[in-house]
Amino acid sequence: MKILLLISSFNSLSQSIYCKLQELEHKVFIKFAISKELMIKEVENIKPDILFCPYLKEYIPKEIYESTPTFVLHPGPIGDRGHNSLDNAINDELKEWGVVILKANEHLDGGEIYAQVTFPMRESSKASLYRNEITRATIKAMKEFLKNYQKQDYIPTKQILNSIHKNLKQNDRKIDWQKDDTKKILKKINMSDSYPGVLDELLGVKCYLYSAYIEDTLKGKPKEILAKRDGAICIGTIDKAIWISQIREIDSFKLPATYVLKNKIKGIQEKRIPLVIEEELNTFYELRVNKEGEIAYLYFNFHNGAMTSVQCVKLKYAIEYLKNECKILVLMGGDDFFSNGIHLNILEDSKKQGEDGWSNINAMNEAVKAVFECDDIITVASFAKNSGAGGVFLGLACDFVVALEDVVFNPHYKTLGLSGSEYHTFSLPKRVGQEKANDLLKNCLPINSNYAKKINMIDEVFKSSEYQNRLKEYCKSLLEDDFYEYFIDKKKDVLEEDSVYMQECKEQELKIMYDEFWDESSSFHSLRYDFVHKIKPINTPKRLKDINA
Repeated sequence: MKILLLISSFNSLSQSIYCKLQELEHKVFIKFAISKELMIKEVENIKPDILFCPYLKEYIPKEIYESTPTFVLHPGPIGDRGHNSLDNAINDELKEWGVVILKANEHLDGGEIYAQVTFPMRESSKASLYRNEITRATIKAMKEFLKNYQKQDYIPTKQILNSIHKNLKQNDRKIDWQKDDTKKILKKINMSDSYPGVLDELLGVKCYLYSAYIEDTLKGKPKEILAKRDGAICIGTIDKAIWISQIREIDSFKLPATYVLKNKIKGIQEKRIPLVIEEELNTFYELRVNKEGEIAYLYFNFHNGAMTSVQCVKLKYAIEYLKNECKILVLMGGDDFFSNGIHLNILEDSKKQGEDGWSNINAMNEAVKAVFECDDIITVASFAKNSGAGGVFLGLACDFVVALEDVVFNPHYKTLGLSGSEYHTFSLPKRVGQEKANDLLKNCLPINSNYAKKINMIDEVFKSSEYQNRLKEYCKSLLEDDFYEYFIDKKKDVLEEDSVYMQECKEQELKIMYDEFWDESSSFHSLRYDFVHKIKPINTPKRLKDINA
């Protein structure tokens, strides 16, 4: 079928749907909902069989839904209607939630339902639930919808026209530090992450709070800042304490908490923990390892997958330490992303953007190099979450690469005016060939794990329901004596043969990137600004316009 995706942003969920529809061999078009007039014009020009809206903030003109079969994803179960649906589900502490795909009509979320999927609610942030449970449920619902829509005798389910639920305001999210316990504070921040955040005031700075973690051991007065660690601050509550990782000043963008409050917290103690902890704790940490015999699973949970220079160095040190502690090292990434490369918000905040950008990309390269230099062990990348830019190539530096079904990769840099490094000119062609590598870097389109396996970018894809077990079985199979010893011997020979070429690739990459960071007229600076400040595009990006053009 000819399917038009009408979206407000090409976010992670929209990308997942695009990739799945491509995989199912539908002809997919993508258009941004810029204005009513432009929406109508685009639909008239394309004449799609189906119009689908996986992420749309604007109302659909009746000129569209009355003339074209138009369907909307609502991130809530049957009977749920309105905005802030996931916010309300978290606030109400519901145990089950879901998604529906319904036909657009004059009623908000009121049309007939063609597919519905439910899932158990996990105690986590809204952003995490959206990127994980909501996205997986949507893909499942999309496949169900396509089957139902094409059945001539299918009878859709009537939507239950309940009242539109409450549109939560800041008064509903506001923290009362003298009354709210830690669990309630966590819930308020979770239901507001990543938008709109919880408005508060810390040390005289009005700001929005995001990304919270409970602390079990530290304790102090309510709202007293007790400690700092890795960009986060620990704040006392009436019963425990809570870490806040990210904050955003009014009319600004999100940054690590200590970056925003740096002049206010000079006397606050740095509460250090080991580089890599070996157990899950109720505190804030970024690096954790789970050792199972001779296999080490390294988790690096950096906010939104973005890595500062310091975080890159920490990851490098963790890899260098763990390669002496195991025979197989598995890079697991974080809770919501595997990795997305360098930290654009930090660079936007910097007064020395060229210097700090150059430092960041070189630190990222050092982390990738540390993976390549694990010559006495086998390395595995586990892409259980989405990844982009340098984060993709961090994983591709491993000997073996596995991924969760429907995980999305963005193996390119150009949309931010960068040519990229992370040894990608070595690792990508080695896996997919030079022609396909050029296409991926040039076209700047997302691909999912099934397509990545098809072009040999990754080695295996495991289903969601069995991912952890299959990953462990896969890693254990690499330990078989005959295979392991043979592979390590061969790996050392290949690394020695490739060492000069690898270095040349990196140097050539950096030679091109130098001006991209240091030249003030470089498009990287304007594109980064638009990305960080979430500037709404005035048209559909060209790379998406060109799809099926």
